[in-house]
Parts: sequence; structure tokens; C-alpha cells
Amino acid sequence: MINILIVEDDPMVSDLNKRYINSVEGFKVIGQARDGEAAMKFCRVHDVDLIILDIYMPKMDGLMFLQDLRKRKMDIDVILVTASVETHSIDSALKLGAVDYLVKPFEYERLKKALCNYFKRRCLLDTDEIKSQKDLDKMLGKLELQSNASIIKGLNKKTLERIRDFMRNNIKYFTSEEVAERLDLTKVTVRKYLEYLHSTNELELEIEYGTIGRPSNLYKFIE
Repeated sequence: MINILIVEDDPMVSDLNKRYINSVEGFKVIGQARDGEAAMKFCRVHDVDLIILDIYMPKMDGLMFLQDLRKRKMDIDVILVTASVETHSIDSALKLGAVDYLVKPFEYERLKKALCNYFKRRCLLDTDEIKSQKDLDKMLGKLELQSNASIIKGLNKKTLERIRDFMRNNIKYFTSEEVAERLDLTKVTVRKYLEYLHSTNELELEIEYGTIGRPSNLYKFIE
């Protein structure tokens, strides 16, 4: 079991991420902190494997916390979360050893993908099968193929163009259910294509949080 600490100053987002993470096999949220100072106190007394770390927080922001974590030589992996894409922050986080970087609002599937890739990497590195450069390259290549497969597997070119044209010609936010109804396709099929178009930066994503249940993903074509 991989023990996770969520560091997020928004309690609603933190609780939502906790439910998502606990639904992924092999992962368990053992703590939640609202700032870097509270997170550091928690890490000193608990066995944490991975931190889901927001950058923008009071008292001590995510990058300052990550720097402090490395100075203390605490062997804890980190996935950074931020509300905007800033190349300087990304560069700093990667240099400090962040294993992944999520931009809000991210989808549940993207978080799940980050966790699954992390789990596969840990499993491979925990084996004694890596004895040469060839073995290492094979391992890294396997991880890359696994992460890309979920995006491109099973896509049909004509269906992709049909959904792309619909979104391009109707510039407003749609749920996958609405697109499925308009195009007479299944919700599962449409959701897969919308996620792909979002991954290629053709659609923007907005998450609508309801009072109960999972939030709704709203997609709109980027003009």
C-alpha cells in the first residue's frame, strides 16, 4: 500500500482528491494538510510515500516545502499541482525531483494515470532486473508506452473528426453526455475522444463541482 499525504489549502478540493485517490487500488490517503508547515510536521511523524502537493498555499508554498523536504533528505516522492502553467515553476519542481505535474482543473483519469504510472515505476525499480543501460532503457520505454496507450488506443479517425467538427462548430461548454446525445454515440465513446482532444490542447476543460457525487467535466473548443 502506498501512503499518500494531500497538501491543499482548499478543503473541498482536498476531500474530493482524497475520495478519488482512495478509489485507486494500492493507494491510501493517510493525511491532509492545508499548508507546507503542517505538511512538514506530519511527514516527521508519519510514514509517507507520496505527496500530492499544491503550489499556491499560505505560510509555505509548495516549492518552498519541496526545497525544505530535499534539504532534510526526506525520501518522499511528490506530484505537484498548480492552477496555472508556469515554466519556471515546472522547471524548479522537476529539478527538485517531482515525479509528475498536474494543472488544475485536472480530470480524475489524469490523476489516476499519474498514480498508476508512479506505482509501475516503483514496482520496476524495486526489482533486481535492471543490470545494464539496455535494461534501464527498456524499463523507461515501457512506462512511456503504457502512459501513451490510454490516449491513442481504439481511436477511430472518422469518429474523431466528427466529434472535433461538432466542438469546433459549437463554441460553448458541453458534457460528454450532451455531445453523445447530439451525435447519437455512447457516452463512454464520446468521453474517450473528448479526453484525447483535451490532451492535444484542442479543448479546454472546466470542472463543475456539485453538492453530491462526482463533478461534471465540461469541454469547449479552443478558438
